Amino acid sequence: MAITNAELKELTSPTTLTPLSFQTSMEEDQAKPLAHPPSPATPFNGSIGSDEEESSRWKSSQYLRKRRCLLFCCGCCSAAVILLGVTILVLALTVFKIKDPSLTMNAIHVHGLDVGSGTDDSVSVNATLIADVSIKNPNVASFGFDSSVTEFYYEGKTVGVAHAPGGHVSSGRTVRMNVTVEVLADEVAGLPNVTGTVLFGGTVNVTSHTDLKGRVDVLGIYRRDLDVTLNCTMTLDLSLREQDLKNRVCLATVM
Repeated sequence: MAITNAELKELTSPTTLTPLSFQTSMEEDQAKPLAHPPSPATPFNGSIGSDEEESSRWKSSQYLRKRRCLLFCCGCCSAAVILLGVTILVLALTVFKIKDPSLTMNAIHVHGLDVGSGTDDSVSVNATLIADVSIKNPNVASFGFDSSVTEFYYEGKTVGVAHAPGGHVSSGRTVRMNVTVEVLADEVAGLPNVTGTVLFGGTVNVTSHTDLKGRVDVLGIYRRDLDVTLNCTMTLDLSLREQDLKNRVCLATVM
């Protein structure tokens, strides 16, 4: 295909812009948006905030767990103390309640009663008296008692004294003691009624007083001191052939 000189001239000639085309080009350039400057970079705090929230949540759960454990321990301790107190109270009012021990004079045996003449024509009375005394302890703990004294009276005068040693009585047991009574011969000799009764047979009304001090110790926790007194009125048959105890009436008090 042959190109004419006119076409070749048109192709090689420099391009000229007309005022209309230049204006259109300027409008197109103005229509294009200008590039905005890049915004400054902001620090990324997504992961840091998540870590702080997780740490705060973990600390809160730990605090709640410790608080629940503390409340549980306090509740268990309080329940144990209350249960122990109720148990001790029930035992103190039932099993370990301290009861009064009993003191009883079972009998008085008169041996070797004899009346003779003493110095300066006075009458002497010789006798051996054995007092049978029992102590009963109804408590679950042992009852310890000190030495005691029993005095015998006739017409308001002391005519005999008995000394009993101290000891202890196990729980729920009864201890019997035979105590020798020391007869005050001088006091008895001054009572003319006793001499006649011994010589011709008869009865004598005698009173006695016993004071016994002791204590009950429950497991070393509770201790109670007791003072037991025993007052007896009895009738002794002082005939030479028979010496017996009659009409014995005793009254024991515990303080």
